[in-house]
Amino acid sequence: MNPTDTSTEDTLDLQLPEEFVALFRGAGNDAGRAAEHGPSDLLDRLADWGPGVTTAGVLRLMPVDLARDTALVARWMNDPVVAAYWELAGPPSVTEEHLRAQLAGDGRSVPCVGTLDGAPMSYWEIYRADLDPLARYCPVRPHDTGVHVLIGDEADRGRGLGTELLRTVADLILAARPACTRVLAEPDVRNETSVAAFLGAGFRQTAVVDLPGKRAALMVRERAARGPS
Repeated sequence: MNPTDTSTEDTLDLQLPEEFVALFRGAGNDAGRAAEHGPSDLLDRLADWGPGVTTAGVLRLMPVDLARDTALVARWMNDPVVAAYWELAGPPSVTEEHLRAQLAGDGRSVPCVGTLDGAPMSYWEIYRADLDPLARYCPVRPHDTGVHVLIGDEADRGRGLGTELLRTVADLILAARPACTRVLAEPDVRNETSVAAFLGAGFRQTAVVDLPGKRAALMVRERAARGPS
């Protein structure tokens, strides 16, 4: 969900009922395995997912490095179009605090810079929707994976690039996370451009959800069912 709608600390401290957590135990990369093998297991070692090929170039999700990326992400957060929905405008320390809270957590939310042919141009948060406060407001399934995204520069907006990137990232998630059957997103319903980009990327709107701080369109991209071999 929008990081300002519920605090990152709230996301990191969410405690799920034992019977819900039990659903994960036989599925593979669950919270218990993460404690044993390292936090990256919660998202199946996102840093190792590899590239996605788009018509605009090769997309890579690079987990954030505070020293390298804070100033850039802060500049994007101060763009009025971005700030209207992310609400993280301000000095770089505001962005750094937001990023640091995720990096200091257990790996259920990973902030990334998206590069296209090596050039940084987007910011992503890939997160375990089933371990997020989003689970309090709508039905989720074990290993559902959520996406937040912003396109950094104005020149990269309004030409269909967002749709292509979202489709590619959803494909990457479903390829890298065998236990994940759905990719979720919850853009603000007022953000018609974002909602349209998700629809164009193969998501469908399944509900309108009242979340703290915003009314969200719940977007779902399901893993395509495989036919008989």
